[in-house]
Amino acid sequence: MRLTHVVRAGVAVAAAAAAALAFPAAASAHVTVNPNTATQGGYTKVTFRVPNERDDASTTKLEIALPTDKPIASVSLKPLQGWTAVAETSKLATPIKTDDGELTDAVSKITWTASAGAEIKPHQFQEFDVSLGPLPTTDQIVFKALQTYSTGEIVRWIDEPAAGAEAEHPAPVLKLTKKSDAAASGASAAPATSVAAKNDDGGSGDGTAIGLGIAGLVAGLAGLVVAVLALRRSRTS
Repeated sequence: MRLTHVVRAGVAVAAAAAAALAFPAAASAHVTVNPNTATQGGYTKVTFRVPNERDDASTTKLEIALPTDKPIASVSLKPLQGWTAVAETSKLATPIKTDDGELTDAVSKITWTASAGAEIKPHQFQEFDVSLGPLPTTDQIVFKALQTYSTGEIVRWIDEPAAGAEAEHPAPVLKLTKKSDAAASGASAAPATSVAAKNDDGGSGDGTAIGLGIAGLVAGLAGLVVAVLALRRSRTS
């Protein structure tokens, strides 16, 4: 009887470890912008990464809103096979000055729509590339995103970051640093590559997710070892 309890405990620990391994991956599956840092006043290429979180539906459309209170003069879209991209412009309340003159309109929304067969299938992801610049003088840009599924469901990734709280549906956020700060920290092409690589698997939160997953796996193995040892002792006695 005692052996049965020990074995059950080992199996329970292993199951809990498997759940701990799976949970961080699910929690981090949201629309992200990569890399998530850039320099004020500069140009950058960003990638919006969109995973499909549904088991029975495909992602058919992505909408990204660009703030008009912090407008970006130049927005270029990279063609993506099987997807149609449309950039919508809005009249600016306050025109911005550029090298080509005064700008009264700016891109406020980008919509990608999948053609038949190009949708993001369950357990897959897609990336959408955009070139932006010059980036505004602000600490960050929040890109609110809408993800539409083949069932008609729309997931709104629009929650802005708040100190000390984790948003349920976080919006993609691009952090902007001042040119002087970037120079002082020795920013160069190599660190920029490092930032992009760190986010290549789904954003900066994945490092924590991997750590938690490894810890859960170790705990599960420990539980199985306890069960095996108990079984051997019982057979010996």
